[in-house]
Amino acid sequence: MEKNYKRTLVTCALPYANGPVHIGHLAGVYVPADIYVRYLRMKGEDVLYVCGSDEHGVPITIKARQQGCTPQDIVDRYHKIIKDSFSGLGINFDIYGRTSSEVHEKNSSEFFRKLYDEGKFITRESEQYYDPEAKTFLADRYIVGTCPKCGAEGAYGDQCEKCGSTLSPEELINPKSKLSGAEPVKKKTTHWYLPLNNYEGWLSDWILKGHKEWRSNVYGQCKSWIDGGLQPRAVSRDLDWGVPVPVEGAEGKVFYVWFDAPIGYISNTQELLPQSWEKWWKSEDTKLVHFIGKDNIVFHCIVFPSMLKAYGDGYILPDNVPSNEFLNLEGDKISTSRNWAVWAHEYLEQFPGKEDVLRYVLTANAPETKDNDFSWKDFQTRNNSELVAIFGNFVNRAIVLTHKYFEGKVPAAGELQDIDRAALAEIPALRASLEKTLEGYHFREALKDAMGIARVGNKYISDTEPWKVAKTDMERTATILNVCLQICADLAIVFEPFTPFAAEKLRKMLDVCLCAGVDHRKGERETVNTFKAGECAALHTVSAPAGADVAAMSASCPGAGKCVCLSWDKLGREDLIPAGHQLAAAELLFAKIEDEAIDAQLQRLATIKAEREAAAAAAAAEEAAKKIEPQKAEVTFEQFDAMDIRTATVLAAERVPKTDKLLKLSIDTGIDQRTIVSGIAEYYTPEEMVGKQICILANLAPRTIRGIESKGMILMARQGDGKMRFITPQEALVNGAQIG
Repeated sequence: MEKNYKRTLVTCALPYANGPVHIGHLAGVYVPADIYVRYLRMKGEDVLYVCGSDEHGVPITIKARQQGCTPQDIVDRYHKIIKDSFSGLGINFDIYGRTSSEVHEKNSSEFFRKLYDEGKFITRESEQYYDPEAKTFLADRYIVGTCPKCGAEGAYGDQCEKCGSTLSPEELINPKSKLSGAEPVKKKTTHWYLPLNNYEGWLSDWILKGHKEWRSNVYGQCKSWIDGGLQPRAVSRDLDWGVPVPVEGAEGKVFYVWFDAPIGYISNTQELLPQSWEKWWKSEDTKLVHFIGKDNIVFHCIVFPSMLKAYGDGYILPDNVPSNEFLNLEGDKISTSRNWAVWAHEYLEQFPGKEDVLRYVLTANAPETKDNDFSWKDFQTRNNSELVAIFGNFVNRAIVLTHKYFEGKVPAAGELQDIDRAALAEIPALRASLEKTLEGYHFREALKDAMGIARVGNKYISDTEPWKVAKTDMERTATILNVCLQICADLAIVFEPFTPFAAEKLRKMLDVCLCAGVDHRKGERETVNTFKAGECAALHTVSAPAGADVAAMSASCPGAGKCVCLSWDKLGREDLIPAGHQLAAAELLFAKIEDEAIDAQLQRLATIKAEREAAAAAAAAEEAAKKIEPQKAEVTFEQFDAMDIRTATVLAAERVPKTDKLLKLSIDTGIDQRTIVSGIAEYYTPEEMVGKQICILANLAPRTIRGIESKGMILMARQGDGKMRFITPQEALVNGAQIG
C-alpha cells in the first residue's frame, strides 16, 4: 500500500561542470524530472526541486589541462552555461547549487568526519598507477591505451568510448599517462573505503524485497551488484582538486567524487533552507525521488544509501529512482569527446522560441525502457505534424472563430448534442490515464494522453465545422465554440508540465490564470511571485501553505472573483471558462520548421562525421605505417654476396603507355646505361625521377615488361601503409659504387 506523503523532494543527477548539457542529458534526467515536478505543483503538492553542478572529479581537471587554465575557471564557465541552458528550457530548480561552495565543503567534510570517528571506514594500502615524469598518481581517466575488447586506441582506464566496455587500467594494452605520455608505474598509496559488503543484507531487504516496483533497469542492475557480492569502495583519491580529506595523514587526498557529489543534494537544500532543511531529509513524511541516468544507478541506489545508513541520524531513503536508458543521435551514440551531440545552449540560440519543441520531442522519444534515437527529421515532423497541425491548429481555429463570430467573447452553450457530449466525455478518461502514467513515471505515455486531448479537440472542430454552421445557425455555432474553448482550457492545464511556454501563451490568449502550487520557502524567503493588490496577472502560481486544498488556493488568488482561475482539479470540467469571458487576440502557438533549418543541422553533423572519419583514417594510416613485417628466412653470406647492389643515376624517365603504375627509366650504372621498368608511377612523376641517385640490384636477370627489356631492380623501402620510398645514399657517390 502506497504511503501518503506530505511533501516530495525531487533531485536530479548533478551534471559535471566540464562541458555543456546535451539532449541525452535532457531526455534522460532533466525533462522528465521537470514534468513530474510541474505536475505535482499543479496538484497543489509541496515540492522541493534540487540540482546543481558537480564541480569535482577527474573530468574537470582533464578539461582544465586541455585548455591551459585552472579547474576553477572551468567550473565557473560551465556552471553558468548549464544553469542558463536549464532556465532557457523552462527547467527551473528551486536551487541550482555548486559542490565547490563553502556550504558543501563544510557539509561533506563533517559527513566524512562523523563516519571516520565512528569507525565506519576501513583503510587499504594498494598499488595504483603513478606517472614518474609528472610525479603524481593517476586517476583512471588519466590513463589511456588500447582497448582489450575492441582494439580501439585512446580507451580510458575506466571505459572505452568506442565499444562502451567498462575497463580497469590493468586491462589496457600499452597504457600511457595522459599527463606526460610516460608509461605509468605501480606505486603504493593508502585510501579510505566504505565497506559496502557490511550493508549487503540490508540493501537486499530494502531494494530486492521492498522495491520491486522500480524500473527493471534500476532493479536489475541493483540485483546484479548485490547478487555478485558487494566490495568496499574507495571514498578518497590522490588528486589536487576536490574537497580535502579532513584527517591527519591525508595530504594530497580529496574525496572521491561519488562520495561528495550526492551529499551535494543535502548541501544545496541546506543552502536554500538553512532553518528547515531537515524536514526534507529526515522526515518520514517526505517522499524522496532521484531522477538519474542509467550510468548513475549504482551510486544512487547502493553507494549513497549505504552512506546515509552508515551516517544514521534519521536520513530518509529514495522512494523511487526513475532512470532512463541512453538517447542516440541520428543512429550513433552521443559522444561529447567526438562532438556528436545537440548541445542545449546551442539549440536555444539556433531555435529561438522553440524551447517547447525540444521538450516535446525528447519526451515523445524518451528512452524509458530501451535506448532510443533522436533525428532531426523526426524533430521536424513532430513539430509540423503534431504541435502545429493538431494542437496549434485546433487552438487557433477555436479562438479566431470566436473573435470572428462573437467579438472574442466566450459564447454560451445551448443544448449539447451527442457529438458534443462524446468529445467532452473523452477528457476525464484521458485525465485518469494521464495521472496514472505521470505518477508511475511513464512520461512518454503521459504525453500521448495529453496530446490525445488536443486530438479530441482538433477532430471535434473538424467534424462539427462551425465555419459552415455559422452560415445558418449561430446558436449551434455558439455551442460548438463553447465546447472548443473548454477543451482549449483543458489544454492550457494539461500541457503545463510538457510545454510550459506554449501553455503560458495559451492561457494569455484565453485570459486565464493558473492557480496551483505551493511555496515551501514561505516564511524563510520571499515568495517567487508577487502581484499588485486587487489584480490577477495572467499565468501565475499562487503561494499557499502546505496542505492547502486547491479550492483554498484558488480563493487565495489576488484576483479571485475577477479572473478565470484554472487548476489541475478542474481538468475535464465542462465550465472552465464562463460565457461572456473576453478572450485576448489569437496568436500562433507553434510555427512550422522549414527544411533549411533541418538541413543546416544535418550538414553540421555530416561535417563532424566526415572530419572524424578523416582523422580516424589518418590515425589508421599512421598506425599502419608503423607496422613492421616479420623477418624473412635466413640467407647465407654467399647468397648475399652474390647480389650486385650499386649506386646509379636516373638519366631520363617516362610513363609506360596504357599503364598507371609503370615508369620506364634510363639509368647510368657507372658500368653502362640501361633501362629499368619500375612500378613507382603512383609515388613519383617522371620529372621527379630525372637526376635522382638511387640504388639498384644490377645483376638481376633481365625481364621483359610490356615489351620493354628491364635490366635490374630499384631498391625501395615499403611501409606498413603501402607507401614506398627510395633507398638513397646519404651523400652523392659515383655511379657504380658497390653496396655490401
